[in-house]
Order: sequence, then structure tokens, then C-alpha cells
Amino acid sequence: MVTVTVTYNPDPEILGRQQQLLPPIALKILVDNGSLPELRERIAGVAAVHGAVLVQNDVNVGLAAALNQGARHARTLLPSSRFLLLLDQDSEPDDGAVERLVARYAEIEAMAGVACCIGPRLIDVQTNLEHGFHQMRGWLWTRCYPASTSREPLAVANLNGSGSLMPFSLFEALGGLEEKLFIDHVDTEWAFRVRAAGYGLYAIPDVSFRHRMGERSLRFWLFGWRVWPNRSPQRHYYLFRNTMRLMGRTYVPRVWKSWALLKSALTLLAHLVFDPARAAQLRNMLAGVRDGLRREN
Repeated sequence: MVTVTVTYNPDPEILGRQQQLLPPIALKILVDNGSLPELRERIAGVAAVHGAVLVQNDVNVGLAAALNQGARHARTLLPSSRFLLLLDQDSEPDDGAVERLVARYAEIEAMAGVACCIGPRLIDVQTNLEHGFHQMRGWLWTRCYPASTSREPLAVANLNGSGSLMPFSLFEALGGLEEKLFIDHVDTEWAFRVRAAGYGLYAIPDVSFRHRMGERSLRFWLFGWRVWPNRSPQRHYYLFRNTMRLMGRTYVPRVWKSWALLKSALTLLAHLVFDPARAAQLRNMLAGVRDGLRREN
């Protein structure tokens, strides 16, 4: 199998732990998106220690483009590899978690009758809360939280990109990730395209990764404890721009569009009220809406 991790000014210690926890037999690819020079040296050190192949970009080409780049490079180095695992720089699989994902794949594909994209339970590092899994139930876009001991694969409407495992054949059949999105909602668009093409999308509740969502996470109570990612104004530009772009896609479910508009409005309101950088946040969110509504090239 092949793992592809994209880095951009990462924490080298977290990155090193991630690489240590990946299967020794895997071909590990690190794609650095123009990190600071002093960090690039440390990333190269991590790659050397853990036997990873390092691909260095001079500039940040975006998460989607870098993941595609890593997958293509892996194909030239190990064309016979069957599985591809996509990773963010700040995700740490539990010990043996990747091996368990791969071991579960055959039974899930046999059950679904089609090739599938599968992913683990994600635990937020800062709050120790689960991110949960998204499902569509009628006109509701909901999160569910199955027991961590459940071995029952869960059909989902979306998966976080980090930790997504799939056959290379599925990834290549769909043309990889959409590079114009750059970063936010790359995994959202991918999941909807997977489902629209007739492939399976499943969560594996008894396999866990620890994950960091956004620059930091906030813990709040709303009929149960929830995780709210706190993002920079620049990240909110991409989030709002890409939300608007997905509104015009026919394969994107209407229920998600309704939910995404509501969540965007709540996000804007929350930052206007509570964020000291409210002016920069508002400016970037509105710029994202404006650019997202423009016709795509």
C-alpha cells in the first residue's frame, strides 16, 4: 500500500509520530507544500528516519494538488500497489489502525458489491471528543456517534479526507481530488463524487485516528458536547468560497446545501460576536462568498 501525507509548516514531532505509526511495509510519500526553510530541513529529517520518499514543492500548491501529486509519484515508484491512504500532517493513527483498515476492506467491498472509500473514527486531540460521522436522513444532515467497539461498517454521506483508504483504481477512475478547491471542502466534494459515481463510502467505527481540525478546536455543549474548529480568516476564505462553489454542483445533495448555508451563517455570526479578529474574518468570509459565486474557469 501507499500513504501520502501533505505538509505545510508542520509540527515535526507530530509528523514523526504519524510516520512511525504507519505500516513498515507501506511506501510512504511526504509532499511538502513550500514550508519554511528551517522546517523543510526537519521534514527531510523525518522522512530519512522513517524511510519516506520526500517530494518538495517550492510553493503551496494546495492540499488537493499535493495529494494528487503524491499519488502520481507513488504510481511511478510502485505501480503494483493496490491501496492508497490519504493523510493530513496532524493525524496520528492508533497503533495498528492502518493495518486494521486494510484488513477490513475486503469484507466491506464484498458487502457493498462495489469498490469503496473507507475511513476511521476521528478523535479531536484538544478536546478528546469524537468528530462523528455524517449521514443524510430524509431532509436532515446529521452526525452519528456509533460505539467505538462496533465492527459494523457505517454507510456515510461524507468522510474526512485524512485517514481515507481506497483502491488506487477508484482514485484514478474519478480523476483524483479537485485541485481548484485548494484546501477546504476537498474531502466533501470527493465524498459526494464517490457516491454519485456509485462507489461505496463507509466509516469503520472500531478503528481510530487522533486528529486536529483547524488551527485549534473549541468544545461546546449543544444537546451533547461538540467540537467546533476555530479557523483563521484565510481558511475561512476558502471554506466560504468552496461552499458557494459546491452549491452549483448537481451531484451535491440538496440537504447538504441547506445545512451548509445555515452553518456558514452561524459561523459568520459567531465570529462577529466572539472573535477579536472579527473585521478580518468578515472581510475574508465575504470575499469567499463573492469569489465562489463567480463563474468557474
